[in-house]
Amino acid sequence: MKVGLHILDPRLTGWGFPRWGSAAAAGLDLHACLDAALPLEPQAPPALIPAGVSVRIGDPDWCGLVFPRSGLGHREGLVLGNGTGVIDADYEGPLLISAWNRNPPGGAAIRIEPGERIAQLVFTRVMRPDFEIREGMPAPEGSAAGEGAGRGAGGFGSTGRR
Repeated sequence: MKVGLHILDPRLTGWGFPRWGSAAAAGLDLHACLDAALPLEPQAPPALIPAGVSVRIGDPDWCGLVFPRSGLGHREGLVLGNGTGVIDADYEGPLLISAWNRNPPGGAAIRIEPGERIAQLVFTRVMRPDFEIREGMPAPEGSAAGEGAGRGAGGFGSTGRR
């Protein structure tokens, strides 16, 4: 698969971009292309941080997913404000990282430095099923019509925690 990569911020090459964290890494490290350090206070609204690149995936069977870096999320509380970013195959604009400090109020601020690796871009296949539009809700397999005893009958979370 070929992905077009446009480097928008010339500092990236000096920071080692593009680079995978290891030979088997799934995610391409994304850097914070900031001009100055950015403090993120706990629970403050997310900040949009430029990644300094745009990509052109082109193939509609593929997309990019932007995830937080595991260690920063676990140890320091730096996560994505949108959970996971989706880069569609036809999107060619600049990548922006929605950075959020999930620490509780009164907790530690997170200081993001220019060039710091704060997220990762993973490429994955996309499956688009053919939908069969149906009327009403069918009875679950193994139950008589209208019994409602099948999977999902108890609602969201009905199977419990264990």
